Amino acid sequence: MPKSEALLTVKNLSVGFHTDKGDVTAIEGVSFEVRVGEILGIVGESGCGKSVTSRSIMRLLPKFNSFIDPQSEINFEGINIARADEKTMRSLRGDRIAMIFQEPMTALNPVFTIGWQLDEALKYHTSLDRRDRIERAVAMLKAVEIPNPRQRYYEYPHQLSGGMRQRVVIAMALCCDPELLIADEPTTALDVTIQAQILRLMDELRKKAETAVILITHDLGVIAQICDRVIVMYAGQIVETADVHSLFKNPQHPYTKALLESIPQTGREHHQTRLPTIEGIVPSLFELPEGCRFQDRCAYKTQECVDREPQLGEEINHRKVRCFFPLEGS
Repeated sequence: MPKSEALLTVKNLSVGFHTDKGDVTAIEGVSFEVRVGEILGIVGESGCGKSVTSRSIMRLLPKFNSFIDPQSEINFEGINIARADEKTMRSLRGDRIAMIFQEPMTALNPVFTIGWQLDEALKYHTSLDRRDRIERAVAMLKAVEIPNPRQRYYEYPHQLSGGMRQRVVIAMALCCDPELLIADEPTTALDVTIQAQILRLMDELRKKAETAVILITHDLGVIAQICDRVIVMYAGQIVETADVHSLFKNPQHPYTKALLESIPQTGREHHQTRLPTIEGIVPSLFELPEGCRFQDRCAYKTQECVDREPQLGEEINHRKVRCFFPLEGS
């Protein structure tokens, strides 16, 4: 598939949950595409809908209390994942679409060896015999730069450091050469040195295999390092999309601008002792404001923002923004 073509296309994705307080919509009208070999970043505060989006693509939301709107589409090479049956999803997960979960200690089973867990995916998705599966698993551990990979193959998760466990999770995700990799906060709780190594590793592997990556994070520094395009989410909606250079140089949504201003920077004035912050909190999904969902925290709010809900505008210069008065020259 050419790099310019979309590998994954999400159209009008809306996902909700049945709760004791009634049904609630967690993400609403989310649309985007991921191209072959690119890294798409999804950023936003906790509770904005990033992880719900990723788990919807993998169809890993709890069946007993979650639902996807019938009009939603998640198209992956001719398959509408939103409507796919479990047999189809089992054939996709771990093979053509893989996921790196946020916390490696919960992603790895503490009672089984690293090798046993790597072998599970290879046994299900490949026709390799036992010896070849071991060699493939050891090769993947080596590819993610784990020292003494053959020894680690026979060890348990608790015998590895946090950074090494995260590398194992990446090796598990990549062992079947997926076309799409979803990384949900892959560097959370890792120190800065290990974080840089993990990001470099992901970038190198996607260049070699042309694997598309959806990188979910709240860290704009990580987005700047590795992503090609960025989606900014707030309260279950996309508020801005752009290529990474345009977004950092000229944010057009007030929320994006506020996020960027809260990043620590070298060269700030010495008298500035506090970082800028975004006042308030993300609104409850049960008590969303009538107009713009960001209005209560926005420094540029007008009466129109209170009265009407802005829509995600038409794409202009490869970017979209959900705002009545997009910022210019920020």
